[in-house]
Formats: sequence, C-alpha cells, structure tokens
Amino acid sequence: MTLKTTLKLTAAAASLAVLAGCASSSALEDVRTTAESAQADAAEARSIATQAQNTANQAQRDAQKALQMSQQNREEMNRMFERSMRK
Repeated sequence: MTLKTTLKLTAAAASLAVLAGCASSSALEDVRTTAESAQADAAEARSIATQAQNTANQAQRDAQKALQMSQQNREEMNRMFERSMRK
C-alpha cells in the first residue's frame, strides 16, 4: 500500500470511529432519558400508592367506628326492648 492509500483508510476508519462514538453517545443519552422518565413514573406511582394506602387506612378507621356505633346502638335497643317487656 502506498502512503496516500494508508492515510485515506486511516481517515475513513477514524471517521467511522467518531460516528460510532456519536451513535453510542446518542444511544446512551436515549437510555439515560428513558431511565429518568421511568424513575419519575415510579416516583409518581409510589406517591399515588401512598395516597391510596392512606385513603384505605382512613376507610378502615371509619368502618371500625361505624361498627362500634352499630354495636352500641344494638345494645341500647336491646336494653330498651328488655325494659319495655318488663312493664
């Protein structure tokens, strides 16, 4: 090979290497963007799940209170019935 051909091949190889490097950088940037987006989505999902858990906990507390009130009302009605039967 001549020096001129060797220089052309070297220049072509260097150009391909630079283009491959740019493609890799671009691909890495795409992966980074996708990862950041996924991380943001996961954080939002975690926030929504936390809100749902808080709502469920509040509903459980409300149900417990309603059950307790129902039991108290039943006891009171039974006492009233018993009093009315004694008369």
